[in-house]
Amino acid sequence: MNAMMVLTLLGGLGLFLFGIKAMGDGLEQAAGPKMKKLLEALTRNKLMAVLVGALVTGVIQSSSATTVMVVGFVNAGLIELGRAIGVIMGANIGTTVTSLMLSVELDFAMIFTAVGAICQLMGNRSSIKLFGQITMGLGILFVGMDTMTDAMRPLRDWELFRSLMMTATNPIVGVLVGAAVTALLQSSSASVGILQALASSGAITLEAALFILFGQNIGTCVTALMASVGTSRTAKRTAVVHLLFNVIGTVMFVIIALALPFADWIRAAAGDNLRLQIAFSHIAFNVTATLVLLPMSSVLEKLACAIVRGEDPVQESMQLKYFDPLLLNTPPVAVQQLFREVQRMAAIVLENYHFAMQYYFAPKELSLDEFGNREEVVDYLNDEITKNLIELEAHNLGTADNHLVGSLFHVVNDLERIGDHSENIVEIGTTRKKEKIVFSNKAEHEIEELAGIVTDMLNKSLHILEKQITDADIIGEVETLEARVDDMSEALAAHHVDRVKNKKCTPKNGMLYLDMLNNLERIADHADNLATSVDQTDKPAGRLLW
Repeated sequence: MNAMMVLTLLGGLGLFLFGIKAMGDGLEQAAGPKMKKLLEALTRNKLMAVLVGALVTGVIQSSSATTVMVVGFVNAGLIELGRAIGVIMGANIGTTVTSLMLSVELDFAMIFTAVGAICQLMGNRSSIKLFGQITMGLGILFVGMDTMTDAMRPLRDWELFRSLMMTATNPIVGVLVGAAVTALLQSSSASVGILQALASSGAITLEAALFILFGQNIGTCVTALMASVGTSRTAKRTAVVHLLFNVIGTVMFVIIALALPFADWIRAAAGDNLRLQIAFSHIAFNVTATLVLLPMSSVLEKLACAIVRGEDPVQESMQLKYFDPLLLNTPPVAVQQLFREVQRMAAIVLENYHFAMQYYFAPKELSLDEFGNREEVVDYLNDEITKNLIELEAHNLGTADNHLVGSLFHVVNDLERIGDHSENIVEIGTTRKKEKIVFSNKAEHEIEELAGIVTDMLNKSLHILEKQITDADIIGEVETLEARVDDMSEALAAHHVDRVKNKKCTPKNGMLYLDMLNNLERIADHADNLATSVDQTDKPAGRLLW
């Protein structure tokens, strides 16, 4: 193995991981209810899931690619771990019958990449571009796998490599050799092909080849394990289930091969054709392991959870939870359910605001993954709720419902703007940390005091919105706080300008400080709008809308 082989291998690994990331990002954006329901339908029972895995692997000629896609689906939240287990088992079966299902080899790397590029460059609709991103990511994934395979191809003719395969007569050594070879080649099909070639040349007996073959099933798990790097804990567990399946199957078949005349059974079934003997052994391994372990899939899931501990952060789903377009046929119910979506949006916005303030004051950077997910959901809800409010306006609504629908147009806009200002605060916090900007104790205390008032104000406003309170005194409390925020922001800004003039503070610090004041003041304005969003005309004070 020379330096160029190593560089090619690393380059292929980079393409492989980039392809997974591109495909995963596309899947997350396309992860709508329809796609999720389709996958759930295809994997509604264990046998169906196995069939799906076997068919997909038979078509794309790679169990590794199928498993990687399953890891991506799980990471994107499109399929649950329990449903993914059957697909993984089916993928192991599919890889054994690829040569029987397809007589023509296709370059899937180029096909997927070309289709993805065409969709990206020529597609006018966002859905086509998203499909192109997913397809191109899958194509790049294949390119990476092919590059890694090509980098390891010279090993096939390396005498030391061939000698290592031929000396693996010890069961443990044979399993380790098979696992290592397949992990290096990144292809169980390629390593099984080498084994068949060695066996047909008489360089290795069937008994020795069996242990190498069993180990090759473990080696093929490396691809999925690499694909799980940087994914959610659930996606990592998917890759671990794949590993557990093959490790348990290997232990089971090593015992069978040592305790029973397994090799004689294979010879009786395949005759003197050594290539066919190995192919039958491969099929027997995966089919039998699936039959034994499929009923125990829940046990495998628990083992994977024990190995990969912890829980994934709760991801907000990019869909409406309470409202369905069919409800438009019953407008009063539709209004109530859409209001629940607004309440959900408000809760997410409030959570992001609290995180933004924590992030601003935290001495170290915090993970922004959950914050980013929630901000995307807020934008999604803003669009969807507004669209359905427009639909509702065309219906004949009662007076109370009509008032509520009219006010919700403004509410969702104010909530979305509060989310944007929270995002601005996070960016200010990021700048502070990266450039190591430090404010004086007085300036920090001023921001903390103002943020405390804004937080109190926002909590009161959202409580008023949620309960649809129209009591003038309660709403007046928010208006009083808003006036206080305005006066305080103006005074603090003037004080800070003086500090900059007197060179007690740098201009850069001054810009960030004033930017922070401005964002807090704007959040207070939108919170005030929320508190007064309910049109109180002709309504008794203190009454709810329904």
